[in-house]
Amino acid sequence: MNFSLLKKKIRWTIERYTYLYTGVIPFWGHFSLMNYWRLRKDKNALLRQAKQSQYRFPITSLRPCYSDRTDDAGSLPLHYFFQDLFVAQRVFKNAPLHHVDIGSRIDGFVAHLASFRSVEVFDIRPLEVNIPNVTFKQLDIMDRTCIKENSIPSVSCLHALEHFGLGRYGDPINFDGFNIGFKNITALLESSGKFYFSVPIGPQRIEFHAHRVFSLSFLMEMISPFYTIDMFSYVDDQNNFYPDVQLTNELINNNCHCRYGCGIFELIKK
Repeated sequence: MNFSLLKKKIRWTIERYTYLYTGVIPFWGHFSLMNYWRLRKDKNALLRQAKQSQYRFPITSLRPCYSDRTDDAGSLPLHYFFQDLFVAQRVFKNAPLHHVDIGSRIDGFVAHLASFRSVEVFDIRPLEVNIPNVTFKQLDIMDRTCIKENSIPSVSCLHALEHFGLGRYGDPINFDGFNIGFKNITALLESSGKFYFSVPIGPQRIEFHAHRVFSLSFLMEMISPFYTIDMFSYVDDQNNFYPDVQLTNELINNNCHCRYGCGIFELIKK
């Protein structure tokens, strides 16, 4: 066994037993109020009931899920749940003949689309599985030679452009990567085509190498030469969703009161 695998095995063993007996995963910083003693009590109750049951399900190991008892019935991942569902509904309503997605979540937005239509997906990373209704092409949208201009009537890029050029996903480091990607997506679109576009909004910054956060005033300057805004929606810092909002100067200047929100644009190419 090589040294790297040995380290992983030792770490996994420490995490497993620490979590089992204390409800704490030290390396992940995850804490649970539930603990081993409640687990053991519940297991003993289950074993007593097993003796009276006609069905056989042997308990082969302990694999606690302490936090699930206190979690809400359903988790809504920050930004993604509302964004993916809402934009998929908009694509459904607008019903383009051909839709391309660039870098959005496969297990979120793309899955929503694939449930009712075909979608072509571009991503810099490979996709090793075949998904019904999804055609995949691995490419770097920052490379202009990879695209056919004025060829697509409908494009989405949700919570992805903020990563372009930061190296997080194996892309080349490029400080202007977001702008190159934005202009290449614009070139890809047909005249009057739809662009569904979202990025984090708030005071403008890079949190390297996770993402950029864009001010709304900057986004307006970036968008306005190429597009008209058909609809603007956003998710705030508390994960509250605001669909179809009228963008006022006040909201633009204060970034919809967000430090790390999500601005969702439905744009029409001029």
